[in-house]
Amino acid sequence: MLQARSTCVAILLLAALLLCQRASALEVTPLDIGKPAPDFNLPGVDGKNHRLADFASAKVLVVIFTCNHCPTAQAYDSRIINLYDDFHDKGVALIAINPNDPQAIRLDELGYTEYSDTFDEMNLRAKDRGFQFPYLYDGQTQSVAKAYGVLATPHVFIFDSKRLLQYEGAIDDSDIHEVHHHYARDAIEALLANKPVAVPKSHVFGCSTKWADKGVGVKAALAKWDQEPVSLGTIDAAGAKKLAANDSQNLRLINVWATWCGPCEAEIPEFVQMQHMYGHRGFEVITISMDEATDEDRAIKFLKEHHVSGTNFLYSSTNRDALISALDAKWEGPLPHAMLVAPGGQVIYRRTGAIDPIEVKKYIVAYLGRTYAPSPGVKGVAALNKAAKTSQK
Repeated sequence: MLQARSTCVAILLLAALLLCQRASALEVTPLDIGKPAPDFNLPGVDGKNHRLADFASAKVLVVIFTCNHCPTAQAYDSRIINLYDDFHDKGVALIAINPNDPQAIRLDELGYTEYSDTFDEMNLRAKDRGFQFPYLYDGQTQSVAKAYGVLATPHVFIFDSKRLLQYEGAIDDSDIHEVHHHYARDAIEALLANKPVAVPKSHVFGCSTKWADKGVGVKAALAKWDQEPVSLGTIDAAGAKKLAANDSQNLRLINVWATWCGPCEAEIPEFVQMQHMYGHRGFEVITISMDEATDEDRAIKFLKEHHVSGTNFLYSSTNRDALISALDAKWEGPLPHAMLVAPGGQVIYRRTGAIDPIEVKKYIVAYLGRTYAPSPGVKGVAALNKAAKTSQK
């Protein structure tokens, strides 16, 4: 009876999640060509509020609705930067606006990023990418996104000197493949030359705007994940060595912890979150508890309380040196210890002591990729390490 009841609960939660995913959220219509630019007053990552009137002297105003988390939006980061670099000294003002409510984004929708769409995380992303243009936050009320009719990220609106809309749609016709039509660039150049825009509208593609009413889907997803079974097996040094060899196709995060280790317990929820974020992309979290066999009940209780539904082991020996030799020879023994292991056994990240969750996520995304292009693998990690060394100089 209990098993049947649990099955029914799981089915109901799955049905609710599917309904939330399929249901149409707020329906908006993009601003019509020829209409005036709606006003705004939004906070930016530069610590200032920005209004439409602040850009009154610009010959052309480019408003790009984009965000942190979307793989399509991230694919356009460099092209947005190039648009700003190429035109900002020619009388063109470019601003980016994040339209998303971060409370309406499921964890599995964050599978291509280390950042969600909160204002604080916008600051981090702008710093990482070196944005020189205003990056504004509309996620609190989404009133500006509604006024413009934002369908997805990225979504571009280009206005002439009278602030009448002359172009609306995509930046160009492909995020990761060869570009044939540079819609936004062509529109800007036409307006600067006092010519009509040849293609005033194009189809938008990217991640749908995360309107606040999608928050119900977030709750349904969390409830579904919380119903996943949690178990604790045992592993010896030979098993740990096999884990480290990683003959799977997944990027593997191995975390060694114990219930008597405060920092270990504090960071377990971060690993659970990572599993939900990246688990659908060839990523897995495996935990190894160093608790004594007599504390197995305590360990499984903790794992269940925190819904750690990945693969969990209890080390079956008191010989810690054997585990260190088998798992990671560069690990000196203290807990917690975490490592990211690529298929084939290459360790691309390791940390003894408390992790920086953003740092770990950056390594995960560097390996898996942050757009819909094929995974860069270890080449992406090498690029991340190179960029980090350059920034330290």
